This record gives sequence, C-alpha cells and structure tokens, in this order.
Amino acid sequence: MKQRWVIRQPPSLALPSLILLLLFFFYILFNIRVKSLLLASPTNHPITPTKTPHTETKFSIFIGILTRPDNYDRRHLLRLVYGIQSSSTAQIDVKFVFCNLTKPEQRALVALEILRFNDIIVLDCVENMNNGKTHAYFSSLPHILPRHYDYVMKADDDVFIRLEPLSSSLKPLPRQDLYYGFVIPCNSMNPFVDYMSGMGFLLSWDLVEWIGKSEIPANHTFGPEDKMVGKWLKMGKKAKNRFSNKPGMYDYPGTNGRCSHELIPETVAVHRLKRRDQWLHVLEFFNVTKQLNHSKLYHL
Repeated sequence: MKQRWVIRQPPSLALPSLILLLLFFFYILFNIRVKSLLLASPTNHPITPTKTPHTETKFSIFIGILTRPDNYDRRHLLRLVYGIQSSSTAQIDVKFVFCNLTKPEQRALVALEILRFNDIIVLDCVENMNNGKTHAYFSSLPHILPRHYDYVMKADDDVFIRLEPLSSSLKPLPRQDLYYGFVIPCNSMNPFVDYMSGMGFLLSWDLVEWIGKSEIPANHTFGPEDKMVGKWLKMGKKAKNRFSNKPGMYDYPGTNGRCSHELIPETVAVHRLKRRDQWLHVLEFFNVTKQLNHSKLYHL
C-alpha cells in the first residue's frame, strides 16, 4: 500500500498570516470610521454658526402712523422722511392707518396711493381719535398682517421718529411684555407711574395679541387713547417690562411746557410738528439730506 504524504504548513507560519489578515481588516475599518467622523465634524461643516454682530438676525418693528384719509400732504411728507431712513439693527415697516373712507374723492385718491406705495391700512371703524380707533388698530393687526413683528408702534402723524436711534434703544430690551415710550406726567422718569404719551408708544407682539383677545380693552375703548392703553395694561397686570425714553422723546421746543425741550443729537422722536417751519427746523437740525450726492441735474 502506498503511503499518502500530507504536507501541512507549520503552525508557526499559519498564525502570523492570520494575525496579519486581522490587522489589515481592522485597519480598513478604522480608516472608514475616522473619515466618517471627519466628514461629519462640526468644525469643517458647521450646522449652526456662532452668531456675531455681523451675522446677528435683525429684530422687527411695525410702525403704524394713525392719520386721516384727507391728510394727503402729510402722508407725502412722511413718506419722504421715513423712506430715506434705515436701521442697521432692525427691519422696520411703516404704514399709514385710518378708518373707513367716506367720500368718492378719498376712494379714488387713496386707491392710487395703495397702488403706488402699498403702505395704507384702512380699518373697519368710524374715523375718530378717542373712541376706539387705537383699539381697532392693535386688535386688527394679528389678523391682517402677513407676519408677526417683535414690536408694534402706534405713532401720530405730527411726530418725527429717527429709526436708527429707535432701534438701537430697543435692541437690549426684552421682546416680551414690553411697553415703551414717553411716560406721562412729563416730569416723571418712572415708566410705571402712569401711561406712555400718544406721540409714539410701542408694545411687544404678545401684548398686541392680548389686546385682540382680552375683554378688558374691548370694554374700555372710550377716552384719551394713550391713557386707555395704560389702563388696559394696568387692569390686565401686563407690561411688567417698561421703558421711558427720556430725554430722547419729547415735544417740539416751546409747544408743551415741561414735555418740551430743545432739539438734541440723541433724539428718538420729536412731537407736535404742526407747521412747515417746525418740520424744516427739525429736518435741518438732523441734516436728513446729508447723503444727497452732487449732480449736474440739480443745484440746491
């Protein structure tokens, strides 16, 4: 019988080969894992970048100027005044607000304004000052505006508001439960003592929504509009955050006793501009046309 010779690899040679094969396998897995982590690393592909002053999201302000349909000239002036302003910290939208139109002339001319400028809100109310117009304004906004704003301001049409100082003063303030303006009485610096002047006061969006839902404002609409807003907030235990911007907000010099003082560089709003010469004085003081470029087309 022939003998069969079986050649076997010595154990000393088979074991190192197996070890090398396993090491190579783990090396491949390790490289795949490391590359996956590097690709997913937030250092190379940030999902949420750290906010800096240059990338910080602007907050938003809606300014409603309560006026009357027939005040065409005043709206024209205010469009110029606000149209050349901007803010580096806030997105600001300005619109004119009045109640139902009552004359054919108003329907024709206001329609032209809307077609050209799209900056008018016509509320479903009878034109008035102290009989519910301000309530109609605030309570309507959550239903008619296409978006929410951080703040909503009510302003008169005889006030000049400087948008950059306004937004700068609001930037560090709370976005909730805020009541901002010029506190009455004029000599007070305590924003909780009474109410903010109707020249221009501002509410955070949550308070605007509350006005639209609460029965407190709805049942107390007759009376001086700025005083009534203060009453609503007091009765509803609202506006725990308050800010009176004095001396930055004031009445035009010589028009209203202690509520008035001379124009100052830190101005946020000047009120009681009833005449053209007063507007001219304010516009010249703040040099609002300083960005006008030289041109062969005009000489001023």
